[in-house]
Amino acid sequence: MAVYIYERHNWTNFQWEDEKILNLLSEVRHLQGKLIGKVELLGFELKDEANLETLIQDVVQSSEIEGETLNPEQVRSSIATRLGLDNLGLVNSDRHIDGVVEMMLDATQNTDKTIGKERLFGWHGALFPIGRSGLYKIDVAQWRSGDMQVVSGGMGKEVVHFEAPRAERLEEEMTSFIGWFNAESDIDPVLKAAIVHLWFVTIHPFDDGNGRIARALTDMQLSKADGVNQRFYSMSAQVKQMHKEYYAILEKTQKGDSDITNWVVWFLNCLKEAIIASNTIIGKVVRKHHFWMQNNINVSNERQQTMLNRLIDNFEGNLTSSKWAKMTKVSADTALRDITDLVNKGVLIKADSGGRSTNYELNW
Repeated sequence: MAVYIYERHNWTNFQWEDEKILNLLSEVRHLQGKLIGKVELLGFELKDEANLETLIQDVVQSSEIEGETLNPEQVRSSIATRLGLDNLGLVNSDRHIDGVVEMMLDATQNTDKTIGKERLFGWHGALFPIGRSGLYKIDVAQWRSGDMQVVSGGMGKEVVHFEAPRAERLEEEMTSFIGWFNAESDIDPVLKAAIVHLWFVTIHPFDDGNGRIARALTDMQLSKADGVNQRFYSMSAQVKQMHKEYYAILEKTQKGDSDITNWVVWFLNCLKEAIIASNTIIGKVVRKHHFWMQNNINVSNERQQTMLNRLIDNFEGNLTSSKWAKMTKVSADTALRDITDLVNKGVLIKADSGGRSTNYELNW
């Protein structure tokens, strides 16, 4: 039977080998500084857009890690509305998505506020607005009342990867965690983010949603480390790409002792890749800005603006006149006129798809 880290004496007296992490930590801090400097040169409008794109990725990918697929357009709409950004032509978001967004924005926009039991309960309530996880009723906005195991495999072939502390320990464990999180510390803020994530998911205080709340707390701590309340890289998106390694190092660390060197090294490498990947988001934002500077004069109506933004952001599949008609709720003739107008102006081009339906794509 496995002995878990929390069963050891003074288990949160975490240790690490400085010589194995200091160079990597220094590299991450350097990349953070370069990124923030690069973003500052974008100006307010593009900074807001880069923040929006990063938050969309963060919310969508954090849920995907848990096997839940959110509609990116609804996520965009929810975040844009709450940030007071242009919401033209965007779809309405449902209550569940609004809850996930509210938690993430509270974590990253309000980094100056301490966390407490009630704030965490509020986040949990926002994640599960109807008190259920899928088909199952769960304890919402309170610590779990039962035991918790992380299990994989089908019925009869279950593998227990981790068993969380018993419910009667949660009040004491979370009081200790919250006190440490809020306290001033000599620990580097990025290193503290690595500990935050490990500590919280090890306690696993809720019936469900522990991973998403752990990632929100990690983003909150990383926002403090960045010194800004906007997000320009997505740790969740990188964890999603490296999810097999993530679960493996987490399991190994939780079955080890309080030397968390290997976890910290993995976390810093993941963070490093997330910051490097931010160049893709910033590049997309700048490209979109240039596209509209060149083509704003060519757009004749709101439908065209909405569809062009969808093509730029996250359009799935090929654009056809029938999709245009369905998505903008107009007739096939009106859709074709909209598209033909943009083709004639050089904004759209016919794609060489070879299919039965004519497809169109952005000319950029």
